[in-house]
Amino acid sequence: MQQESNKEHPVLLTQYSHGAGCGCKISPKILDEILSSNFAMPDNDKLIVGNHSKDDAAVYDLDNGMALISTTDFFMPIVDDPYEFGRIASANAISDVYAMGGKPVLAIAILGWPINILAPAIAQKVIEGSRSICREAGIPLAGGHSIDSPEPIFGLAVNGLVPIENIKQNNLAQEGDLLFLTKPLGVGILTTAEKKGILKENHKGLAAKQMMQLNRAGEALGKIKGVTAMTDVTGFGLLGHLVEMAEGSNLSALIDFENIHLITPDLTNYIDQKSIPGGTNRNWDSYGHKIGTVTEYQKAILADPQTSGGLLFSVRENAIEEIQSVLKQNGLEQFLNPIGRLFTKGKESVIVK
Repeated sequence: MQQESNKEHPVLLTQYSHGAGCGCKISPKILDEILSSNFAMPDNDKLIVGNHSKDDAAVYDLDNGMALISTTDFFMPIVDDPYEFGRIASANAISDVYAMGGKPVLAIAILGWPINILAPAIAQKVIEGSRSICREAGIPLAGGHSIDSPEPIFGLAVNGLVPIENIKQNNLAQEGDLLFLTKPLGVGILTTAEKKGILKENHKGLAAKQMMQLNRAGEALGKIKGVTAMTDVTGFGLLGHLVEMAEGSNLSALIDFENIHLITPDLTNYIDQKSIPGGTNRNWDSYGHKIGTVTEYQKAILADPQTSGGLLFSVRENAIEEIQSVLKQNGLEQFLNPIGRLFTKGKESVIVK
């Protein structure tokens, strides 16, 4: 029997999926096993970025000084509201283009829907949410593909453009670079608390609001020569994506935990109540041996799967004022201070102090 949403009896989308948002991602360890024979160098001389590196999107040389960025991202509901689910999934997918320093230009939808369980009108609201975020990004939602699936799934395939000289990869950081992050951590902890029914009233909607924010600063950061590497923080948590950046650049990273912004200071309370996503432990099992000593509290935050998380980027010291200006112009004043630094490769990929 199909479930329909109304004000008196709203459909709670998270009840229909076994995972949530970027927490659905296959763990880094298992993904490495799946792709172990596929991290080859590009077999096409126009492919600037392919699966030879663990980057956010593919990049193809258009032969005119410009490159095409191509990416896709989709997942199961992380919020109950279908309109917000569409907005979050879309902001998350578009972020991959921004993380390469590019400008998004076109999106097409990917929809999996349990048509015998959830009414088409609910899926329509998901699409409406997606369309609203695409409008904010200045791009058309130009079509897509749908299938009948046992769980609701939504996301986008997104294309973008970038001058070749502005491409930002995640593996070209340099020794001495400072690290910046443009969103707070803790989304997975809050969404888990909501599922457990322990989320405080004043925290409702906090995670959704953050996840719907576009990472549009990435396009402007791409134009800054002193930004050496960039990625967005999603399902592998800050530590997972930082490990990829550090190892890909043959460096190690130092994080100053006190400089990490949290979505709310009450994360301690939720962590004490075991409001920790399953993805956190999967992440730690994959890369914990590469991390220096951390407390359980630090692990819960730094390995927390982020959905539509912020941009993590490395910067030469002589470009600090330039990137701070861009952050201010994009309303990101609270993220003007670095969260860490990259240094000569050592025993651990990441050290937390």
